[in-house]
Amino acid sequence: MQAMVLSANAPIESSPLKLEQSHDPQPGPHEVRIRVRCCAICRTDLHVIEGDLPPQRQPLIPGHQVVGVVDQLGPECRRLKIGQRVGIAWLRKTCGVCKFCTAGRENLCESSQFTGYHADGGYAEFAVVHEDFAYELPDVFDDVRATPLLCAGLIGYRALKRSELPRGGTLALYGFGSSAHVVIQIAQHRGSEVYVVTRGEKHRELARRMGAAWVGASAQDMPVKADAAIIFAPAGELVPPALESLEKGGTLALAGIYMTPLPQMDYERYVFYERNIHSVTANTRDDGRELLAEAALVPIRPHITEYPLQDANRALQDLKADKIDGTGVLIVDGA
Repeated sequence: MQAMVLSANAPIESSPLKLEQSHDPQPGPHEVRIRVRCCAICRTDLHVIEGDLPPQRQPLIPGHQVVGVVDQLGPECRRLKIGQRVGIAWLRKTCGVCKFCTAGRENLCESSQFTGYHADGGYAEFAVVHEDFAYELPDVFDDVRATPLLCAGLIGYRALKRSELPRGGTLALYGFGSSAHVVIQIAQHRGSEVYVVTRGEKHRELARRMGAAWVGASAQDMPVKADAAIIFAPAGELVPPALESLEKGGTLALAGIYMTPLPQMDYERYVFYERNIHSVTANTRDDGRELLAEAALVPIRPHITEYPLQDANRALQDLKADKIDGTGVLIVDGA
């Protein structure tokens, strides 16, 4: 199979992914092989490629928002069938027996493994996953528009839950990339007004087109205090102004897998009055199933920019430079 392979961490500007011919993967017990149709790109891919996250294996095929069709079953598969369309997401394995797994908090399992990080992902013609960690996809989404739901959507959904946004409350979003442009649609469907703070004019224009109640470049300019907020940008310096722009008793969710250091903060100014800070760590499979069901009801309409698989470096360079509105998607096989 053809795949975009990372052999050593390096800045994405140096185009470290190389198009190579690799062996077709074979599914093990309870695993299925997917013929990949498309795979969305993600800032987490950048963190993996550039070494912000500690390397787990190399060479590595990145990518964890994968849509394709089951083309081979490993031994003892029971749930999925040949020809079934499924998605592969970031979370690919947990122990199933620890105190977190048995309490419905498998996203905190200390034995967790992740697609495109511990194991090869979807920047390739084939990918393998345990059938219990593959998602059946609603028919309302075509292949390309299903991909952002598998990480941008999942993390956005988890962050929205962690923000404890009350029904009909006001929500502030910091950064307006792939996750935020999914979350705004869910929040609006639930009756909330959404306020967007983002530095890029193209992102501000997209937020306006998507019906944000207010859009600006600085939290200090927001006309109201938000009941809940989510920071998607990996910038720790956004935490103090986001907290200061929260209503009393509000919650700020930090959605990134990686964030620059948080600055020292004055307790009374930023945290007092029961303002909460909740981090977000991956997602559970229940989150995934809930998100896909709600996304189909809305229905979510992702904004997509398509790239051929061999242009993965360029796509990620565009992502890093904030040139993509919505989500970039690599087209692998006839999507």
